Amino acid sequence: MAEQNDKPDKAEAEKPPKGGKPVLTPEQQAEAAAKKAARAAGKGKPGKGGPGGAAKGELAAERLKRSQPSRLRKLFETELRTRLMAELGLANVMQAPRMVKIIVNMGLGEAITNPKILDSGVEDLALITGQKPVVTKSKKAIAAFKLKGNQKVGAMVTLRRDSMYEFLDRLVSFALPRVRDFKGVSPKGFDGRGNYTLGVREGNIFPEASFERVEKSKGMNITITTTARTDEQGRALLRHLGMPFRS
Repeated sequence: MAEQNDKPDKAEAEKPPKGGKPVLTPEQQAEAAAKKAARAAGKGKPGKGGPGGAAKGELAAERLKRSQPSRLRKLFETELRTRLMAELGLANVMQAPRMVKIIVNMGLGEAITNPKILDSGVEDLALITGQKPVVTKSKKAIAAFKLKGNQKVGAMVTLRRDSMYEFLDRLVSFALPRVRDFKGVSPKGFDGRGNYTLGVREGNIFPEASFERVEKSKGMNITITTTARTDEQGRALLRHLGMPFRS
């Protein structure tokens, strides 16, 4: 009887007060405090003052820190630009054509039926360019291709400054010579305003791409935007930078 009388008293003691939060034991309070501190550390963003964000910001700054400009950029500014100006008959350095950006676009139409291809394509493009790609989406639905609107169908990267010169250096020095039966790139890829677009059928020509985990070869379009006013100036610029045009 005594045990039965004690049970209601214990239950009444454990009941939370009306309109308030339940009473936690010291162990539960310590566990809740530890979880709250972990969430606060994980929510820190770079530049926002959080401890986690500060560490990520330092790591990103360390990765982007460069001791000197890229090899091709340094060569262009010291030697190639002077030769280019002499060939085009330009007197002012500011008149010399130069590269502005390089856009690498990878279309993955098969991602409509196999979304895993998109993940592997984004990963390969990040390894090739050294920069996180942007996933591109369809603008409208096309029933004939089973395509829905705003559906992920590819990825692209825009490179500027040193990253642009480094990518072009690797393209002309390592990637293009690995193309089977390579005889040079087509000189007809200019758009009339000095910009050049090159199509690559297989991304495996880049040393960064892994052959082991490639399910299917993925092609890409590489667009080089320049300040050249004519196709002749753009062709001369890329030829001096090492682009092997087909004769």
